[in-house]
Amino acid sequence: MAALDAVLVWGGAVSVVATLGTVAWRAARGAIRLGRRVDHFMDDWTGEEERPGVPARPGVIERVSGIEERLSRVEHELYPNSGGSLRDAVDLANERLARLCPDSGGCGNGEPPDPLPAEPTSP
Repeated sequence: MAALDAVLVWGGAVSVVATLGTVAWRAARGAIRLGRRVDHFMDDWTGEEERPGVPARPGVIERVSGIEERLSRVEHELYPNSGGSLRDAVDLANERLARLCPDSGGCGNGEPPDPLPAEPTSP
């Protein structure tokens, strides 16, 4: 019976060591995967330099500043300012139209325009 006890003790020890090794291996594998994801995130955040065959990629801060610059150019066109914005052009067109058609009913004699002639039907 002593030999059977020794085999059982050694078998239990091998099982415990194998279990601990498996747990450690899975934890290390998870840490490596997390590290890769963090590395990819940091590359996306900070951008990447140009290297042979691969163009440079701007980082998040650089991209956001580009978006803010484009947005400021759009905002410049939406509000009356220096006379060169789209809003100024629309206001000028409305002012000229109001001078041409001072009554609120629109231009003309007050009657709706003639309808388009009907297309001839083929027999």
